[in-house]
Amino acid sequence: KGMQSENGGVVGMLEVIESDFARLEADTKAAEASAQKEYDTFMTDSKVDKAAKSKDIEHKTAKKQDESQALTTKQGDLEGTQKELDAALAYFDKLKPSCVDAGVSYEDRVSRRKEEIESLQEALRILNGEDIA
Repeated sequence: KGMQSENGGVVGMLEVIESDFARLEADTKAAEASAQKEYDTFMTDSKVDKAAKSKDIEHKTAKKQDESQALTTKQGDLEGTQKELDAALAYFDKLKPSCVDAGVSYEDRVSRRKEEIESLQEALRILNGEDIA
């Protein structure tokens, strides 16, 4: 009879251990379910994000190719235009000496133009048959 009172204590202790284990199991299952839900949400969000970023990469790659082609075209246009400008400037430098007569003053040029106009007017009168006198 000495150990019978202890018997209830061992069974009681086993019951406490069982209730602790059941509580621990329930807490663990709840935590695992919560973690699984978070994981599933994360994976779904990651798939959506990955798809969006893949599309973004495709768009940016296409845009880069378009911009690269435009740059190549514009560089070609620039080279052509530069050649035209160089040719025009060379022609201008070639024509400049014949257009600008640095040895004659403004007054001399005005008087020459006046004489030229007068001679042209006289020629016109002669052609029209007017009297020269």
